[in-house]
Amino acid sequence: MVSRGFKEIAQYLIAGEVEKRELEKVTAKIKPGLTVEEAYLVQQEIVNTKLAEGKRIIGPKMGLTSQAKMKQMNVNEPIYGYVFDYMRIENGGKLRMQDQIHPKVEAEIAFVIGEDIIGPGITAEEVLVKTEFVIPALEIIDSRYENFNFTLPDVIADNASTSRVVFGTSLKKPTQLDLDLVGVTLKINGEIKELGAGAAVLGHPAEAIAMLANMLSCKGEKVRKGDVILSGAITGAVMIGEGNVVTGKFAGLGEVSFTVTA
Repeated sequence: MVSRGFKEIAQYLIAGEVEKRELEKVTAKIKPGLTVEEAYLVQQEIVNTKLAEGKRIIGPKMGLTSQAKMKQMNVNEPIYGYVFDYMRIENGGKLRMQDQIHPKVEAEIAFVIGEDIIGPGITAEEVLVKTEFVIPALEIIDSRYENFNFTLPDVIADNASTSRVVFGTSLKKPTQLDLDLVGVTLKINGEIKELGAGAAVLGHPAEAIAMLANMLSCKGEKVRKGDVILSGAITGAVMIGEGNVVTGKFAGLGEVSFTVTA
């Protein structure tokens, strides 16, 4: 397959999402030399297409926020993508398998931003001051690539595997909790599958939001007031399927859950 432009690559990835089918990764044949910078341009084309269709951004999301994952992918900073309104499932609601390819779930803390955060040079302390609330969340990731097999540019281009999100209804001021010490239990059908604590995210989840603000500033953008931002996975990602009841319990932050249907 010959090398394609960024718009064509974006349409290729959107087709995988819409048609619920696995794709060969972009770097395999379509554009073997795809760089991280080019991958974000592909991602932006996906965002532009969705916005033109009338979809709305809930907020950015962070990925690869554990030191282990960054080392595995040979990077020194996380990646980001975007969560849209059509991806939201109500707490206690249903995830339809027919809308997915091979979904996995992970537990995260989401930040509800109270003031614009404009990098560079943003610190975690500044993020906490400008955060209105934190809430528990479960993110469903669903890479469009075969067997979740991808390189760093591939996953960035694919909007960081973003698929669905479930936000909890418990709102806490970030000053009410030591977010790095928040313990999380991820259960499927009542069985514990993963355990973690907020410190799994760059030592403190607010560090991820600070890093996001600084990364966005490189292209003249900012973290916006009203954004609801997933700060990164506290637990490992667990494969889910029809009939699963998924629950995340966050110490001091409450519960969030959903059921997987056909």
